[in-house]
Amino acid sequence: MSIISSEEAVGPAYDLSSMKLAQQVTWRVIEGIAAKIHPGLKESQAQAIGKELLSDMGIDHAWHPLLIRFGANTLKIFKDRSEGDPVLGEDDIFFIDMGAVWKGHEGDAGATFTTGTDPEMRACASAVKDLFSNVEDYWRRSGASGQELYDYAEKTAAGMGWVLNLDIKGHRVSDFPHAIYKAGDLGDFGHRPNSGLWILEIQIAHPTRPFGAFYEDLLV
Repeated sequence: MSIISSEEAVGPAYDLSSMKLAQQVTWRVIEGIAAKIHPGLKESQAQAIGKELLSDMGIDHAWHPLLIRFGANTLKIFKDRSEGDPVLGEDDIFFIDMGAVWKGHEGDAGATFTTGTDPEMRACASAVKDLFSNVEDYWRRSGASGQELYDYAEKTAAGMGWVLNLDIKGHRVSDFPHAIYKAGDLGDFGHRPNSGLWILEIQIAHPTRPFGAFYEDLLV
């Protein structure tokens, strides 16, 4: 890996294989939480279930708090507070965003899930993952900068019939804590992002209905 910018600085403990392991652990947490979420739960109850599972798995440290959003709250970004404490419906949508620290390295992942059979909600949850994969593939084959990745993501989302939320544009991860490097957003990064250092975040909104979907993972 050739570091060409101070925005891609890492600490002395940084190891790509450890980054991949932290990411795998984070995905296991998300999948475990999703399996326990069902209609009738309040958003706050889902948060409590998630925190309990983290403890059961021996993960007692996270670089950002567990975030679970139900229904219309799936339109909100990380820094926004949820509106009320919604109950998950029989035909509903939710996402989980988790940033675990494992063996001194930061994992961060997020995914969207649905209950029931609402076709537009199911399409939204599927589309956000497809859009992520499309942009990820573009990163691998094009040599695009972070800025170009999000330009591409916005155009691709529109072509798919969804609205990309550009209030979130990805971020750094590394050996903990990455925050000391003040790297800024991936979508503002003017170079090709190196592998194992950046989280690609994709959040979309339905063009007319009050819900969206979220997916993020490590570019590697």
